[in-house]
Amino acid sequence: MPQTAISFRVDNDLKRSFDSLCDAFGLSNSAALTIFMKAVVRERKIPFEIKIDTPDDTRVKAMKAFERMREDAAAAGLQDMSLEEINAIIKETRDARKTNAGSN
Repeated sequence: MPQTAISFRVDNDLKRSFDSLCDAFGLSNSAALTIFMKAVVRERKIPFEIKIDTPDDTRVKAMKAFERMREDAAAAGLQDMSLEEINAIIKETRDARKTNAGSN
């Protein structure tokens, strides 16, 4: 099958790292890129995830984390505590740790 040359620019450090890894794999750059291209064609997709977290993704993750904390608090019977009550328990725990650390 006839072959075609492809030329593109990349960062020097990236190319050096890629060259080094290809050498360690026993592959030429051309062979490594050909493997990648064949995988793209065969799978009809990029063979790894390319993703940018959008603010919506971050918001969704934060909301899920908040819901998990609410469920944990409800399971522990703490869902109706005020911030003042929570802070008082935290203070008591810290004071007890200081007292225990001082007696050792």
